[in-house]
Amino acid sequence: MSKQFCMEQQRYQFEYSVYDSIDELSQEDAALLREAQQATHTAYAPYSQFQVGAAAKLVNGKVLCGSNQENASYPVGLCAERVLLSAASSVYPNVPIETIAISYDSGQGNSDRPISPCGICRQTLVEYEKHLGQPIRLVLGGIKGKVFVIPGSTLLLPFGFSSEDMEKG
Repeated sequence: MSKQFCMEQQRYQFEYSVYDSIDELSQEDAALLREAQQATHTAYAPYSQFQVGAAAKLVNGKVLCGSNQENASYPVGLCAERVLLSAASSVYPNVPIETIAISYDSGQGNSDRPISPCGICRQTLVEYEKHLGQPIRLVLGGIKGKVFVIPGSTLLLPFGFSSEDMEKG
């Protein structure tokens, strides 16, 4: 018979906003989500047919877009979020991102509900936030339907890996 000990229980929760459609968003968020929707058209997704677009508004007012780029040598493709973050850090180094909108067109369905970043992209977003010291708001939506607005990307990955973890060994 083994004993189980539990020092304390913790609960993780966060609040986010849910809108019925893009029409309920602020003008600025709606425009950014439309940019992400347009960016789905630049995706290279011949294998999955799942086109993802992302658009970022930087604190300097500039807007950049990215889309997923697949490769026959799976899994070396890139998600739209990481393409976008790479472009932003290359073109505007050390300029924080205020908001990222992410959209998709599944090519095989209605694309009518929000999607969220994959695990690799969540980790990348968390590091980008920490590196530049500013939360990145996320506006998540499909081509139509509900839209989620999340105050910061770290909320999606509360126990993200960090360089401090490597130092502690």
